[in-house]
Amino acid sequence: MLKKSVLKRLNTTKLIAIAVLSAVLFGCGTTPAPVKPAAKQISLVSAPLQATEYIDLAAKSANQEEQNRYALLAAHAFINDGDAGSANKTLKSVEKSLVQKPEILAEHRYLTARVLEMTSTFDEALSQLEYPNQWQLADWQMVAFHQFKARLFQQIKQPIEQVKQLTLLSSYLPASQAGEINDSIWRILQPMHEQTLLTFSQDSSSPVFAGWLQLAYIAKHYAIDPNQLVQHLGSWQHANPTHPAAVKLPTDLEKALNVQPYSPKNIAVLLPLSGSRATLASTVKQGILSRYLANPDDSVSINFFDTAKGAQTAYQAALDGGAEFIIGPLLQSEVEQLQQPALASTSDSPQQLLTGAVKRVPQLYLNHIENFIPDDNQFYFALSPANEARDAAKRIFNDGITTPLLLASNNAVGHRMADSFNQAWTELTQRPAEVHYYDAGDQMKVTVQKSLGVIDSKERIARIKALLGNDIEADFRSRRDIDAIYMISGNRDLPLLKPFIDVNFSVFADPVPLYTSSRSRVEGSSRETAQELNNLNISDIPWLLQSSDETRLVEELWPSWSYSQKRLYIMGYDSLELVGKLAQMRALPGYQFSGRSGMLSVSPDGTVNRELSWGRYQRGNLRPQ
Repeated sequence: MLKKSVLKRLNTTKLIAIAVLSAVLFGCGTTPAPVKPAAKQISLVSAPLQATEYIDLAAKSANQEEQNRYALLAAHAFINDGDAGSANKTLKSVEKSLVQKPEILAEHRYLTARVLEMTSTFDEALSQLEYPNQWQLADWQMVAFHQFKARLFQQIKQPIEQVKQLTLLSSYLPASQAGEINDSIWRILQPMHEQTLLTFSQDSSSPVFAGWLQLAYIAKHYAIDPNQLVQHLGSWQHANPTHPAAVKLPTDLEKALNVQPYSPKNIAVLLPLSGSRATLASTVKQGILSRYLANPDDSVSINFFDTAKGAQTAYQAALDGGAEFIIGPLLQSEVEQLQQPALASTSDSPQQLLTGAVKRVPQLYLNHIENFIPDDNQFYFALSPANEARDAAKRIFNDGITTPLLLASNNAVGHRMADSFNQAWTELTQRPAEVHYYDAGDQMKVTVQKSLGVIDSKERIARIKALLGNDIEADFRSRRDIDAIYMISGNRDLPLLKPFIDVNFSVFADPVPLYTSSRSRVEGSSRETAQELNNLNISDIPWLLQSSDETRLVEELWPSWSYSQKRLYIMGYDSLELVGKLAQMRALPGYQFSGRSGMLSVSPDGTVNRELSWGRYQRGNLRPQ
């Protein structure tokens, strides 16, 4: 999101340097009086008056250029007031009588595009902003042009084009404002996949734009190897000596250069290896061992400690054993135990314990808690259903959905996931999604019919038949004001819930896209069941969305494992994989690691975020998208 000081709404003034504004507002010199009145020097930079005042001035003027300028200012004033209709009429009224001057023609196109933006016609607005190359425009117009195009590309979710416009915009701004634009460019580039950055970094038409993408690629690709990162940054700076980022590197990139990666030789793993949770923990353990055996290192030892008799006891045993990095514990209650301030190594002095000046051994918790104090050496990695729902909201939004309907199981997990989805959806759209909670059994069908408006439709039909007779033929109608459904259900509910939705869409309405989470994935489903799920989109870890030698081997070794157990196995695998990357991932929030459990990144507070992959049931098969 661009800073308000740079990309604020263009109301009465456009972004302009004082020197440029002064140049535009200079007075005319004395010249002999022409036969026709000369046009006044009427600035188009801002429209501080009311639209009606500009219309009156246009009516009183005998000069065509003056009339054009006052009409454009009137349209600008209408736009400032949010009156798109009046602005459009004003622009249409002068369209055929415009003086053929680039400044006037460009302003007419610009304001026409502003009106189209107000009606969310973004593609048409962009088509208006195709200025001929031969137009020579003042800096203030070029600032408005690139600023506006960047905003439009942001609206239609084309971040590469948005960045290209911002790089052009920054060249017209004073250093203080250009610095803010450069920070915005870097923030936009951070979430992009490195392959995308590499592809577009070959653009030779704009060296500054290409330089930004090259820098972002280097920051992502070499983030986990500081020596390589420094080497490639030096090469980039040598090749781009005048680039804005060569003069001053982005703050988080400078920070990453000074962060040392974790390279422990003694890794401790805290898991409930005995008791009722041992079966659950064994899958995580197998995942950690599989990752170690895939790339064994004789200099690194991994030791497991049982938390069944207390997480603090296991933690202290790990410290006594010389642990340099700790993975775990797994259970939320155990994480809470280890978050107690008094917990520390017995070697810490009482004064350190009282002041909190204890340097903890770096630790990757395998769960998350709501309230914690961030620590530079603590990280949280969880397979959270609530986070999966939040991730789904972003995916559904990016698919162009505007009015989703949520059908959620009426239990604690269903409510948490629906709340998480709604929080993310509200952040994206400034309005909540509609949620209906269903109970198992017959109530599920009733909830589906009620949420889709089918019950209301059937009641209306019944009333009409009661008045006009039963010979009336009528079919129910379902709602048309929703454009997607997100199902929050367990895998036992889905085979019933999805068909209920299918049959309750009327023949008068096209079925909407259906989405669900990994919790809904049906275990060992038959082909007939899978065909019932056709056209359903489902999120899951990428490792489980396509078959490979690795997935087949796990299936052979542990044939009784459920999908949930396999996800925990992969969580263990990725947890060991992350150890050497966490410090750099935290220093570079946009740096993403493509793990088996998803596209992983680390927030400044140490939370490991997962972006899941998506699959779609087609012809009875789940295929990755």
